[in-house]
Amino acid sequence: MSAGGPDLFVICKNCGSEVSPYITECPYCGNRLRKRAPKLDRHGRISEKISRRPPAPSLPRLRRGEIPGIRHDSHPYATIVLLILGVLGCLIWRTGAVSLINLVVWNHLESQWWRTFVAPFIYTNTGYAFVALGIIGLFGTLMERRHGPIVVVALFLIGGVGGIAVGGLASSQPISGANGAALALLVAWAVPDLRRLTRKQEIDGDLLGAGVLALVMILMPLATSTVLFGQASWAAGGVGVAAGVTLGYLLAKIHPV
Repeated sequence: MSAGGPDLFVICKNCGSEVSPYITECPYCGNRLRKRAPKLDRHGRISEKISRRPPAPSLPRLRRGEIPGIRHDSHPYATIVLLILGVLGCLIWRTGAVSLINLVVWNHLESQWWRTFVAPFIYTNTGYAFVALGIIGLFGTLMERRHGPIVVVALFLIGGVGGIAVGGLASSQPISGANGAALALLVAWAVPDLRRLTRKQEIDGDLLGAGVLALVMILMPLATSTVLFGQASWAAGGVGVAAGVTLGYLLAKIHPV
């Protein structure tokens, strides 16, 4: 726009479009720009002040059923609590305050059913704890931001507590740790992308990396086989995979992402 010349356009406050300063309604959205046409001087210039300041930007509300990606104001509180309990489980038996034999599970579930809720947080192998808690932290966060804390807790209970219970019945060795819960969260997260792959659709997630982590977690019983108390359980891992596939499929049908 040249100095002293007429304004070339004004900004519609409703839709943000650039429109002529000589009209009273926006041709794009119909918003009323002014009550009457602007006054012109004898040189054809607008003789009154017209605001060209664009409206302040604002984010639209989420539509019904729309899921945001990763929201900065969404905090994975359930996942954080599970991680804290896992870290405490790595340390508490080392203090000697509680005997390790009273925290792990094997064979006699009738008299130690409560241990199925404790044993998933007990790790006697540092590598096992690092991998399991890392997977729970990563995929628990992703699942919590996608579906909320209740889903994360449900997957942990079914894969972790349920897996320990089944593993205790299937093995005579003392078992602990949350390999079943880690696999349940990982597999449930991967199911939507796996469904899209079968339909030859594009995916956003890193299924290759998730597959490597899943393989490491599945084979964890081999790495902990020499641990006297607190081995990872093959049966618990199987329960975790089954829980992840089942709940992941149901969630993908009910609440697609």
